[in-house]
Amino acid sequence: MADVVTKKIIKKKFFEVQVPLTAAKVKLYAVNPEELNNRVVKIDMTKSLKGKNVELKAKVTYKDGKTESDLISMVLLPSYIRRIMRRGIDYVEDSFKTSCKDAQLLVKPFMITRNHVSREVRKEIRNTARKFLENYARIKNSRELFSEIMTNKLQKAISMKVKKIYPLAFCEIRWMEIVGAPVPNSKENTQVEGITEA
Repeated sequence: MADVVTKKIIKKKFFEVQVPLTAAKVKLYAVNPEELNNRVVKIDMTKSLKGKNVELKAKVTYKDGKTESDLISMVLLPSYIRRIMRRGIDYVEDSFKTSCKDAQLLVKPFMITRNHVSREVRKEIRNTARKFLENYARIKNSRELFSEIMTNKLQKAISMKVKKIYPLAFCEIRWMEIVGAPVPNSKENTQVEGITEA
C-alpha cells in the first residue's frame, strides 16, 4: 500500500496595519507578519478629505517584531481635476524631482488661473511655484509634507506666493511620490516629463 503523503495546511490570518496620518487600519491577509514586509497598500481618502479624490500608497515594513507602514505616494485622481475644469481659464502644471530632509521626491503641482493669461504669465507661475516648493521641501521631511498637503497648508502657501504674479482659482499637488534617498545639498532639480502649455 502506497504511503499517503499529507500536506501540512498553513493557515493564514489577518494582520492589522496602521497607515500614517490617517485613521485607517488596514487588515492584510498573510501567514505571518514577516510576509507583509514591503507590501504596498492603497487607501482611498475621498471620504476623509470631504470629496477630494486622493489615493494614498503606503509600504509595510516588519522589523524587530513590529509591523509599521510609511507613506510613499499621494495622488489626486484625474476624475477630481476634470470636475473643477471650466471654460475661460488656463491651467499650469509641472513635474520635477527635488529633495526633502529624508527622501528624494517626484512632485507634480497643478494650478488653475481665474481667467485666461499669457504664456509668459503661465511660465512665471510655474517657475515661481517650483522654486518655492524646492526651497520649502529642503526644510521638511516627507511625512510633514504629506501632512501639509492633506491639510491644504502647502497649497495655500503656494497660492499666496503666486498671487503676486496672478491669483489662482485652484492650486493642488496632483502627485507626490518618494522616489529615492535625498540628494545632499541638491540645488539642481531635473524635469522628468515634458509639460505642454494650456
